[in-house]
Amino acid sequence: MREIQHPPHAASLLESMRSIGYTLESALADLIDNSLSAKAKDINIEFRPFVDPYIALIDNGVGMSPEVLESAMRHGSTNPLAARGIDDMGRYGLGLKTASLSQCRRMTVVSKQGNVVSAFCWDLDVVIKKGSWVMLALDSVDYEAVPHFSELMGQRSGTIVLWQNLDKLTAGEASAESALGDKMLYAREHLSLVFHRFLIKEGSKHRVNMSINGNPLAAVDPFFSSHKSTQPLDDDSFSVEGQRVLVKPFILPHASKLSTQEVLLAGGNEGVRNQQGFYIYRNRRLIIWGTWFRLARKDELSKLARVRVDIPNSLDHLWTLDIKKSAAHPPEAVRANLKRTVERIRAVSGRTIAFKGRKVESSEIVPGWHEILDRDGFRYDINRDHPLVKEYCRTLSPEEMSAFKLVLSVIESTFPADALYSRMAADVRPDFNADSVTDKIYILARELFSNMATDSVSRKRILATLHLIEPFSLHPELTKRIIEEYMS
Repeated sequence: MREIQHPPHAASLLESMRSIGYTLESALADLIDNSLSAKAKDINIEFRPFVDPYIALIDNGVGMSPEVLESAMRHGSTNPLAARGIDDMGRYGLGLKTASLSQCRRMTVVSKQGNVVSAFCWDLDVVIKKGSWVMLALDSVDYEAVPHFSELMGQRSGTIVLWQNLDKLTAGEASAESALGDKMLYAREHLSLVFHRFLIKEGSKHRVNMSINGNPLAAVDPFFSSHKSTQPLDDDSFSVEGQRVLVKPFILPHASKLSTQEVLLAGGNEGVRNQQGFYIYRNRRLIIWGTWFRLARKDELSKLARVRVDIPNSLDHLWTLDIKKSAAHPPEAVRANLKRTVERIRAVSGRTIAFKGRKVESSEIVPGWHEILDRDGFRYDINRDHPLVKEYCRTLSPEEMSAFKLVLSVIESTFPADALYSRMAADVRPDFNADSVTDKIYILARELFSNMATDSVSRKRILATLHLIEPFSLHPELTKRIIEEYMS
């Protein structure tokens, strides 16, 4: 037996690796990972879609010496099995090169550390021409002509990653300018979500400034953790191979309590229902989201549930993390613990069906409808004990009362449950209690109290509890004004 050195054909391998599956946004996210590992506090992405289109990332991280940069430009520069620093965002030693060359044919890296500047370039056309792994070392005349070099020189340290000859981004597009602009707009949304925990101060971790063409990225919090109607559940944690995995569930507010913009942020084009599930973070960077890992089905019962899961980079080998850091699958030990979390969430977000047709009471508010649970499911009945209903019934004769009960039964039996379910499942914002109905409520109050004597016991009792009676309870400011007006 003898050994044969059998290196891959450089041009063929590099061209094949361009199809590894990177999108523009995932490629940019890989570059940002490198900047974060370099402790950058300011990361700016610049792109120009005209003349000679390019995309450049400029950071103010610690930079690299010529020796370190040359090594970093090597494909497979780091052993993925080697232990990494606790805050290291990398894994395979391929991201910088594969992410960049998936989007362009020429990638240049210029780095400054102290007073030393170094620059190297991979040009696929040069590799094809030479037929070998030829990388270009740039001299000062070359790298000083790199876009945004003056910005780098104005910093103590930092790095520029430049993409040129953007053949993949403009292929098949009628207008390269329009195509690049649209793709960068989507990339902005993606990066605002993936790095949202870096875009704010979190505990002892300082905020990182990120921008595209000078426009800052705003954090998109998928849990609406600062919204008053979000329900954060108790934290959980468990150990895997001596490493802690942290779990934090949230129940999002119902669509009726979110603005139109918030509904879009909660689900975007895919809808709230499809975004439910686990949100996996590796060193605070969002890796994968909107999946239950087959531990539960995506259904209406859990559509508002989202679970933040923090994993350390030391468990990458168990999560089968891919090169793009855009997919991960939990090992059995993790799945068993996450299954417990799923069951806890469903117990909170769903309702346990009770037999005997009992009413479901939720608060001291007097509802307009009662939810009735029985062996066959549930239904909604008009609350006959509602103060306004009872007050109206007092004015009816026995014959009129019989007819009124029949009307109520017709309304209950024709409740459009299927249509309502369809609308809510589609995340269409309900408009039952919008500002447009306030005039109707005011008219309702005027007609109610104008027919009651000012010293009436019923009038005083209803006014005293009006803020607890639907629909008045849904509009507290308006109800306060009504009470003040009719109590005077």
